[in-house]
Amino acid sequence: MESNIPEESTSFVGRRAELRRLDSELARHRLITLTGPGGVGKTRIAMRAAGAALPHYPDGVWWADLAPLHGEQLLLATVSDAVGLSDHTARMPVAALCEWLADKQLLLVLDSCEHLVDACRNLTGDLLTAAPGLTVLVTSRQPLEVGGEWVTEIEPLPVEGDNDALALLAERAATASPGLRLTDPSHTAAAAEICRRLEGIPLALELAGAQLADSTPERVAERLNSRFDTLDGAGWAWTPRHRTLRTAIGWSHELCEPLERLLWARLSVFRGSFDETSARAVCAGGPLSAQGVRTALAGLAAKSVLTREGQRFRMLDTLREYGRMWLAELREEPALSARHAAHFVGFGRLAETGWLGPDQVQWYRRVAEAHIDLCTALDHLLVVDPERALELSAAVGFFWSCCGHLHEARDYLERALVAHRTPCPARTRALWALGVGVLLQGDLETADELGRQCSRAARADDDVEAMLAAGYLVGLTHLMAGRPLAAYSVADQALGPLVNAPFDSPARLRCHLIRVFALTGLGKLAEARTEATALRRGCVELGEYWTRAYTDYQLSLISLFQGSPKDSADHARAMLAGKKGIGDNFGIALGLDLLAAAVAAQGNGEGAALIYGSGQAFWRTVGHPQRGTPELRAVREECEQRARAAIGDHAYADAFRRATEERPEASLARVLAGEL
Repeated sequence: MESNIPEESTSFVGRRAELRRLDSELARHRLITLTGPGGVGKTRIAMRAAGAALPHYPDGVWWADLAPLHGEQLLLATVSDAVGLSDHTARMPVAALCEWLADKQLLLVLDSCEHLVDACRNLTGDLLTAAPGLTVLVTSRQPLEVGGEWVTEIEPLPVEGDNDALALLAERAATASPGLRLTDPSHTAAAAEICRRLEGIPLALELAGAQLADSTPERVAERLNSRFDTLDGAGWAWTPRHRTLRTAIGWSHELCEPLERLLWARLSVFRGSFDETSARAVCAGGPLSAQGVRTALAGLAAKSVLTREGQRFRMLDTLREYGRMWLAELREEPALSARHAAHFVGFGRLAETGWLGPDQVQWYRRVAEAHIDLCTALDHLLVVDPERALELSAAVGFFWSCCGHLHEARDYLERALVAHRTPCPARTRALWALGVGVLLQGDLETADELGRQCSRAARADDDVEAMLAAGYLVGLTHLMAGRPLAAYSVADQALGPLVNAPFDSPARLRCHLIRVFALTGLGKLAEARTEATALRRGCVELGEYWTRAYTDYQLSLISLFQGSPKDSADHARAMLAGKKGIGDNFGIALGLDLLAAAVAAQGNGEGAALIYGSGQAFWRTVGHPQRGTPELRAVREECEQRARAAIGDHAYADAFRRATEERPEASLARVLAGEL
């Protein structure tokens, strides 16, 4: 049983009664919503409860963090990512998600739903109807009001006597100031006053504990009393506990250095996690220098305003809301949104340039990490600068298409192409990226038309790189339609006289790959092997993985055709390792089918059945039946028959079934470890 429950960055204190109650509720109800004010600890309780419940869900526990989402546009994509679905079809995303979950027994956690209540209400209703084995645990400041929903209100930590609020404050104080013991008689009165003033709200206590790095408990209690006395008659419209939290956040804000407060406000434009480079690019300016950003980041992390995730930072949504309020007060919101978008346009350019090089895998990871902020930038640019939206969507569209975000790639590219119709290089690249995306969804007719549009635009601009890109798209469409001769002709024409310079550009390299595929499809195996081997060698020297994986795919297929199944299996495993590195489930599914064929050709019927079953599990994650170029289909059928003949239909079906029921990632790990 697996999960993606986030790791806890700090110790967990108290909540034993709540966890016992929630364990019982999960056994009796299919939809449980934890409600309560911001900062009360709903997320931490859900994390603990979900982890404890893991043994009861054969298909795992899967966490979807909805706090970074601005509007419901990415809700389905976020939930699909969480449960391992990277749909490559043109179906409605909700239909694909319902089908994916229909036969599963899993727990889905939707964290921070309060800003998407209507959308989450509709989604949970659809999913619970379609998937009888599904349980949903929600955290929200208000219930979803769905039929069958069980609502559990989370209260603050108790503050009287030897209590959990004091225990939490004491732990955070010891972290902020090693050696400080709030249980010492000299500090107990002040510590109790802090807990009372903050009403046991965990986030408020966390912020107060961080202040003890530079202050005494008595001084913190005095400051809190002063601030709360000032605000008691201020006529705030918030509920009492919300007011307490906002007051505690405001107090922490006041205790920050001026440049830390400015950075806090400016960082609120990031929706997801961010690194120092992005923070400097977007937030430096005026009194806040690039070095000042680094210093202020460290200060905000020390004060628990930011949490660290390796080399990246994240801000809790409650604290982001407060920072956004101050950004509006400073009248910097439009300027920071523009700088945020401009930064990610530059990020997209760098990613596109870095695709062909030793940092390719790292760029796939970085694009994945920045996904929510790339979408935020695109939403902004579609309104204020559609041409830049075209540029950014084209730059990241190919990355997204390769690693499970086909729906977002197609949506943003189509919207950008409608918003900016004037011919320009960005529009041509966007047409190409959209064509690749729709082709991966199986829409050959639309891909063919987009390839023609891309070719016409490239010729009109006399743009050699765009002509090569169009050649790749048109050639790939021919290959998928079973026309290898046409694919070869298109690629050869696009490459022109510089046929021996495959690494001059990404588009030229991809056209060379089309030639290799086409040669294999035409049965020119010796020529295909020579070209594939040369391409692979160059990819290894360059540190490039995407093309390298597909050369391994071709070398595996060629070896199988030439009667060398062991070599075929070695190349198929190499392909799988490469595709795993960039998160390409479509490529993994292709590679598993090929590996199964190679294993069957070696006489290992059970191993082939298990690997074919693993491949089927990955095909399900992309929403397609088995796909690939036509020559692979015949290989699949022949080798499946061999495997069945080797161990019998009943044994084959049993092994295949067992593999399909295993988590795809777990079976892939066993394949790569040589256990299958």
